Amino acid sequence: MKKSHTYNYVLAAFGAAVIAVLAQVTIPLPLIPITGQTLAVGLIVTILGTKLGTISVLLYILLGAAGMPVFSGMSGGFAILVGPTGGYIVGFLVTAIIMGLYLDKFGITLVQAIIANIIGMAVTLTFGTVWLKILADLSWTAAFMGGVAPFIVVGIVKAVVAAWLGVIVRKRLERAHLIEAIA
Repeated sequence: MKKSHTYNYVLAAFGAAVIAVLAQVTIPLPLIPITGQTLAVGLIVTILGTKLGTISVLLYILLGAAGMPVFSGMSGGFAILVGPTGGYIVGFLVTAIIMGLYLDKFGITLVQAIIANIIGMAVTLTFGTVWLKILADLSWTAAFMGGVAPFIVVGIVKAVVAAWLGVIVRKRLERAHLIEAIA
């Protein structure tokens, strides 16, 4: 059964809300904090797929840019997007698209979802690190040490958790006919 546009937009809004809530799970680090945002992006794209997952991420970014306190630390505003963490946040949008396209091509199994989420982690870290290097005028080594190295292990753990939970939730929502199965 095909769901209405309104229903799909409600799902996307719910996805943005999940990202906003998990963004508040934060472990402070000197340069860039560890947050639940990356886990949430992977989880939402795994559950909702390319289109609705990407819309969720875009809505999350737009709400934050408009000043809603949805970014980590209950922050919001355009200044966050042009600050040190802005590259990661903008990277979430590209992450959602790439992850979704990967899952569309290879299917949403646990193994493929883990691979997609690890790719997503790499995309987000790449965007964030390049942004950090340019914004803070850091060397590549310093940008890598501050923007990638502290997040590799925790990023892999978050990717696996997002994939595992995402596949479980997606299958249950498909069985309940609350989202459409990918053909």
